[in-house]
Amino acid sequence: MADEHRREPVGWAGGPLRSAGMELQFLREVFDDHLTASPVPPGARAAVAAVFRDGEHGSEMLFIERARREGDPWSGHMALPGGRVDPVDEHAMATAERETLEEVALDLAPAERLGKLADLHGGVRPITVSAFGYWLPGPRPALQPNYEVADTLWIPLSELADPRHAVAYNAPMRPRETFPGIAIAGDRVIWGMTLRMLQDLFTRLGRPLAFPA
Repeated sequence: MADEHRREPVGWAGGPLRSAGMELQFLREVFDDHLTASPVPPGARAAVAAVFRDGEHGSEMLFIERARREGDPWSGHMALPGGRVDPVDEHAMATAERETLEEVALDLAPAERLGKLADLHGGVRPITVSAFGYWLPGPRPALQPNYEVADTLWIPLSELADPRHAVAYNAPMRPRETFPGIAIAGDRVIWGMTLRMLQDLFTRLGRPLAFPA
């Protein structure tokens, strides 16, 4: 995270707060301010949408399970909706919104734009990924995954922050190595770049994620 955009943790304690408005206010405070991104620079780039809403157990966040496809290094992974920047996209935020509409039929036009997390750089392939935050009002929307998405899940922030869900994960593509992860919904695990985005988010919220040694 660049120093000029760095914020002090806001002290979110994990678990439901007294109202959805309070949780939304915390999220408003921790994202970087630049809501409109500059034109996309050269090089491989992608963008994802971190979508939040008020759920039964406090604020919850949208994840997708990617469809399994041969030759795709992210095949079957838990991720945020998004994808590669297209030449038609004015900026990376437009990419996140376009891809979310294409992948799960979720129009982010009614959502409040919260801002941006720190850009991350891929390890498997050289790519820079930007994550943009959105607060979605109203009831949980009906999602329609396309061929790229096997499933969609709304996960409470309190569950993501719960250390009981932190695991040491052996990724199928690198079975001899162990990676930090968050176990959710059966045998699904959030790890890799998506986990790095969550680490950035929860550090900003004053609740750094901890994992087994």
